[in-house]
Amino acid sequence: MGALELRGLAKQFGSVTVLHGVDLAVGDGEMVVVVGASGCGKSTLLRLVAGLEQPSRGKVVLDGRDITARDPAERDIAMVFQNYALYPHMSVFDNMAYGLRIRHLPRAEIATRVHEAAALLGLEELLVRKPRALSGGQRQRVAMGRAIVREPKLFLFDEPLSNLDAKLRVQMRAEIKRLQRRLGVTTLYVTHDQVEAMTLGDRLVVMREGRAAQAATPMEVFSRPADTYVAGFIGAPAMNFLPARLTEHGRAAALDAGPLLAFADGPRDGEEGRRLAIGIRPEHVRLDPEGIPLAVDLLEPLGSETLLHGRLSDATPLVVKLAGPAPTGERFTVNLPPAAMHVFDADTGRRLEAASEAAELALLAGQAATG
Repeated sequence: MGALELRGLAKQFGSVTVLHGVDLAVGDGEMVVVVGASGCGKSTLLRLVAGLEQPSRGKVVLDGRDITARDPAERDIAMVFQNYALYPHMSVFDNMAYGLRIRHLPRAEIATRVHEAAALLGLEELLVRKPRALSGGQRQRVAMGRAIVREPKLFLFDEPLSNLDAKLRVQMRAEIKRLQRRLGVTTLYVTHDQVEAMTLGDRLVVMREGRAAQAATPMEVFSRPADTYVAGFIGAPAMNFLPARLTEHGRAAALDAGPLLAFADGPRDGEEGRRLAIGIRPEHVRLDPEGIPLAVDLLEPLGSETLLHGRLSDATPLVVKLAGPAPTGERFTVNLPPAAMHVFDADTGRRLEAASEAAELALLAGQAATG
């Protein structure tokens, strides 16, 4: 297997810059998921790694070798596409064997590899069928099998589950994760689906407008988003953002809606009155008879949970996620637990760490740089 490094990878199409110098290291056997909205550059990034596009600048290094200028066939990479890309006139066996035949492998070795991959993917009884006789999930398994038989150093997945229905996506997601763990192949997976990203990746790269907004483990991205974009993109329903100002010598935020919220983890640096965005996830908001008034516009009962869509006194929208059915009524009072709050600069969108925590992070960064 091999580790993957992207060094300052950039791509321009004419005067339009799609990628702005992305740096990324994917460890040997690691699965990194690149997630982001349409047009953020994630598929372009994958195509540059695959060799289907050439970068405007930067390098792609696989297993210590610079493969930036190599043809796709010379990169020891296997790619699984969104649309399966199966040959309709070939059987499942022949689709899986095609790449091996091009490489002129012995017939016996081809048969062994195909049958082993088919057994791994539950395709043994389908090897004589044509793609038109398969379901969407079976076609995706064949596409994965075609990648597996090549025994590459790197797997690339380009939104492979987008064409499947919701139930099948969940099933295939679990299968992909089990398969990647079993094979231990270094994997770069692109998706716009945050649930796929959170469940599949050892690490996530959240892309925004051609840049990596944050690269970290799924739980770190969820619990410590780097900015308001990442915070709003990861999590469903999306995080609430409440306008506020820094006060009490950095120890609290005064919401535009009125209440004063003390920070549970320590003060923030900045001038009195600095504009803030206080983030809190819908599942962390609590109903509280002595809390902040909330006028509810809409109730969404989802069976095991209910979403309340409402407005605070300054008309700021707030979504609350409750377990079970919601109490009746149009007016509620809510509590925003200080330990669940995220603090962002309203102008830059960047996360504001507590002063003590920021100092500790700076110290750790300095130790990593010198050690």
